[in-house]
Amino acid sequence: MEHAPQKAAQDPGTSPAVARRRVATATIVGSALEWYDFYLYASMAALVFGKIFFPQTDDAAGTMAAFATFAAGFLARPLGGVLFGHLADRIGRRNVLIITFVLMGVSTGLIGLLPTYDTVGVAAPVALVVLRILQGLGSGAEYASAAVVAYEHADENRRGRQGAWPALGLNLGLLLSSLTVTLLTSLDEETLLNWAWRVPFVASFALAGIGLWVRRRVPESGDFHRTKEKQKQDAAPKMPLVTLLREHRRGLLVVLAVSLGYNALSYIFKTFSLAYLADFQDVSASVGAFGVTLASATAIVAVPFFGWASDRFGSRKVLAGGGIASALFAFPFFVLLDTRNSVVIWLCLIIATGILAPAMFAPQGSFLSRQFPADVRVSGVGTGRELGAAFSGGLAPLAALAIVGASASHATWGVSLILVAGAVVVVIGSLYDRSAGPAAPAAVPRESATDRSPDPAPDREEVPAGRSGRAD
Repeated sequence: MEHAPQKAAQDPGTSPAVARRRVATATIVGSALEWYDFYLYASMAALVFGKIFFPQTDDAAGTMAAFATFAAGFLARPLGGVLFGHLADRIGRRNVLIITFVLMGVSTGLIGLLPTYDTVGVAAPVALVVLRILQGLGSGAEYASAAVVAYEHADENRRGRQGAWPALGLNLGLLLSSLTVTLLTSLDEETLLNWAWRVPFVASFALAGIGLWVRRRVPESGDFHRTKEKQKQDAAPKMPLVTLLREHRRGLLVVLAVSLGYNALSYIFKTFSLAYLADFQDVSASVGAFGVTLASATAIVAVPFFGWASDRFGSRKVLAGGGIASALFAFPFFVLLDTRNSVVIWLCLIIATGILAPAMFAPQGSFLSRQFPADVRVSGVGTGRELGAAFSGGLAPLAALAIVGASASHATWGVSLILVAGAVVVVIGSLYDRSAGPAAPAAVPRESATDRSPDPAPDREEVPAGRSGRAD
């Protein structure tokens, strides 16, 4: 079977053990640096950008305008997912990982060099939006390529753990970024707004150099090599995006549903909560930032655990369990935040961002990747995931801010309903896992391999009892 694990799943001359170590380093370190950049922007949008790029408005309106630029990056992510996903299936996962990393790192570094509104007027927020869009393009392909590379190099019985590597990297990046934000918010406001906020953005140039060196050492997967060999034998090689839309719409809908729900939950938990505490509860920004730091440290332990649980119990079950638990926590989340007690707020953020979000994110590396065969795998994960992220991840914090701001008492029950809806969508997506059912109806003969790409192989733990752990 084309999708069965192969010992030769790396470039010629690279041993499987060395290949896995390089992939682990590249996906974890690379994703950490990518998400350091991305979350840094989210935090500064909540705490700084409204004041220096949109100073003509009041604090709440300025924050909303800054969140709008944050949403602009999310709207660019589907284009990045489609474009670079297609390229990853055509020219290789490693090449795209390098391209997107450079794009993300340079865009983030340039944000730190931007003049403010007071210096150049409206050109400042315009330039911010342009760089944010470029940042979103790079981010749009990051997770899909990294997750697929980890999945395709994984041993069959460790796909959950190895597919969780990008999630581990994300939380390492989140920890680094939140520590940075905690340090920045401990400074006086004048220092923060004048120059201190720029330092971590400019530092991204150096971090990008480190990540580039790491990612140049990533071996290409055997699945990609075999796909290219097969395409060489075809008279008319298929275009990944066309094949995806024509033959794999169910897998695309599954990925889209999971992404819609997860991103709404995740970004309200870890981004909107900072603005809510600072703007509506009069809680120091450093309290929320330190809470995210503690949550990130917790997630670094939680992600490997949920990766292991995905191998032990099935990634579909772990994903659905995380969604159900998040729905149950939707209303208590704001009850805890509203106490304004630092310790209670930290505990709240640890539960939401340190445990519940990893429970839904760690299984996604293996769960999303197995919805597609190798020839459209990055295109499928990237397109579905980033379309969902654009609609919910970018717009959910903005909608939450509008709901709370429109209420005279700053009521949060409407935001809790968004959290519940997101959780329900995650659970529904997990139930329609493409690899969970039979490959084809018993009475209908399967098409030949020359007529279509083979169905994605189920993970070891998803194979029903009585069948072998190998895909048939």
